[in-house]
Amino acid sequence: MSKQHILAIPYPAQGHVIPLMELSQCLANHGFKVTFVNTEHNHKRIMNALADESHISRDHIHLVSIPDGLEPLEDRNEAGRLSEAMQRVMPGKLEELIEKINQGEGQIITCVIADQISGWMLEVAEKMKIRRVAFYPAAAAVLALKLSIPKLIHEGIINNDGTAPKGQMFQLAPNMPIMKTEHLLWLCIGDLTTQKIMFQSMVRSNKATLAADWVLCNSAYDLEPAAFTLAPEILPIGPLLASNRLGNSAGYFWPQDLTCLNWLDQQPPCSVIYVAFGSFTVFNQTQFQELALALELSKRPFLWVVRPDITDKTSDPYPEGYQDRVGSRGLMVGWAPQQKVLAHPSIACFLSHCGWNSTIEGISNGVPFLCWPYFADQLFNESYICDVWKVGLKFNENESGIITQGEIMNKLDQLLGDEGFKARASELKELAMTSVKEGGQSNKTFKNFIEWMKS
Repeated sequence: MSKQHILAIPYPAQGHVIPLMELSQCLANHGFKVTFVNTEHNHKRIMNALADESHISRDHIHLVSIPDGLEPLEDRNEAGRLSEAMQRVMPGKLEELIEKINQGEGQIITCVIADQISGWMLEVAEKMKIRRVAFYPAAAAVLALKLSIPKLIHEGIINNDGTAPKGQMFQLAPNMPIMKTEHLLWLCIGDLTTQKIMFQSMVRSNKATLAADWVLCNSAYDLEPAAFTLAPEILPIGPLLASNRLGNSAGYFWPQDLTCLNWLDQQPPCSVIYVAFGSFTVFNQTQFQELALALELSKRPFLWVVRPDITDKTSDPYPEGYQDRVGSRGLMVGWAPQQKVLAHPSIACFLSHCGWNSTIEGISNGVPFLCWPYFADQLFNESYICDVWKVGLKFNENESGIITQGEIMNKLDQLLGDEGFKARASELKELAMTSVKEGGQSNKTFKNFIEWMKS
């Protein structure tokens, strides 16, 4: 076994835990020992969901936890409050954990790989004189946007507190998505107070990122060449997918319903609409029912991931008699093994919230998209999918802010009736998967990183 001992610490959200766990599994396969640090709240959820614990190489990856600073029953979906609590409590707890490990019988921590969003984790490593790596689990363009904050302030696009003085469109570089100021990452989360907290946290994280030894990103050069050219300090090592190492993904907060894979085996090729909205999206009752009715009226088979907390209502959210009417044509599950679902030949398209993991998993399997972003970077990813890569369609809301069943069915027919979407998605898949194969850009970066880790 290598003498190196890595401490990996993600931001405590599902979309951040999975890719860093995947990177950790890749490092474990190269003989590195990894201590993976979740918050206590998420650690419990992951351990409960890990019915099959063989998904994690226990010889090389050790799961531990530290508190996030919130009380057990406090709402962790309130990003501002969580961010403040984490910055107040976690640096000291992380330092204590590293000291405890270093004073123990085993190998001392030689490198910290921390989520770029939580720059204070990198500050702890710097203070303790440990090598540090910033890992960004989302699009390189979104990180390039964050690193461009001083330029945006200088050009008057945003104020010093991150607010936008006026609504306008801008573009960081040619061939990058054109952005609206109201879609800036930190302005799509919570109320104004939360937005200002998140903005200040990003400014702090940027300083720590630029001082890190490496800045790694779960993307591929050929997916976002303009972003990597604009910010050459960001190095691609993606797409990080379990299938690349012939393994299973791990780190889920909910138990996966594996029966859906058997159900997909019964469906014709390219026939199933896969519907999943990640770990945060919440619908009101009206919107949930419009989507349910559109799927019913589509007359196509569909697999729909309906988290227990996906609606703002505690009672049965479906229209009356819905499950009886859709019968075996529609399957609703609480959580799905998404990478395996998207790789299944029966999938025709992906109705998605456009989180980056979902985006990169969809394109890595050549699946076209219907885009339904909820918040944060998802609006930016929608722009990549629809405007830059042209592998998906956006929905339009009505005057009440609802995406109607008619609109959903119309876009579904448009997407599946045009072979061009599938053809472009297949080309994009080729670009993404070539990057992680021998000789590809992400593969080369990862090999260089491994060499540095061993030095």
